[in-house]
Amino acid sequence: MGIKHYGPTSAGRRHGNVLDFSEITRRTPEKALLEPLRKTGGRNNHGHMTSRRRGGGHKRMYRLIDFRRNKDGVPATVKTVEYDPNRSANIALLAYADGEKRYILAPVGLTVGQKVQSGPGSDPSPGNSMKLADIPVGLTIHNIELIPGRGGQVCRSAGCAAQLTARDGDYAIVQMPSGELRRVHTQCRATIGRLGNMDHQNVKLGKAGRKRHMGRRPEVRGTAQNPVDHPMGGGEGRTAGGRHPCSPSGVLAKGGKTRRRNHPTNKFILRRRK
Repeated sequence: MGIKHYGPTSAGRRHGNVLDFSEITRRTPEKALLEPLRKTGGRNNHGHMTSRRRGGGHKRMYRLIDFRRNKDGVPATVKTVEYDPNRSANIALLAYADGEKRYILAPVGLTVGQKVQSGPGSDPSPGNSMKLADIPVGLTIHNIELIPGRGGQVCRSAGCAAQLTARDGDYAIVQMPSGELRRVHTQCRATIGRLGNMDHQNVKLGKAGRKRHMGRRPEVRGTAQNPVDHPMGGGEGRTAGGRHPCSPSGVLAKGGKTRRRNHPTNKFILRRRK
């Protein structure tokens, strides 16, 4: 999709832009594949704020996405390419030969009327899903499983793609979008191709109101607050904070590692992203 620019009719329009939705073929979603999406506003079950800067936003319905792609051997036809408010990538509606309908993440080049299939014997073309053991080495993939049968967990955002670089015994070596090299079991599934809507990263909101529509509230600097509200607050005039950056509860914000030292998946990382 391309980027659409408007004339500077207001301050917010002057620097903002929107996607032109040229790839979208249907405005209304499939009713049977919708579920209500309840909002928390960043509060837990006690009503206490546990995640700041969340709340408000437009009401949404959740689209049920087939991340597992486990309907093997049944060909499907792409009926529509649709917008999904819950993710950056577009989604495609598949109509299977047995009458079932499912949503999948829409890769680059997937068009209405195209045939898609999953399982062994499928062609290595965009939109088809199969195990890493069956995918030719060197292809770009997305929606990658980390545990066989759990469903795709990696490379699911717009424009995202990983690369299958090699196979070594029961494991495949996958280069992640971050540059990390990782071992993934060959029985895990992945989908061929790069995810579409690649211009998503080039959209400029232009005004704070568009961020509020997404359910994001303002982010206030700690140094601009009062001492009662933030450890870096207070003082006469502008200050640098007087200490290392931290959260209102005093947790350091920069440089602190949050990953467990003996994380069970550490052994699968061959090269770190940094």
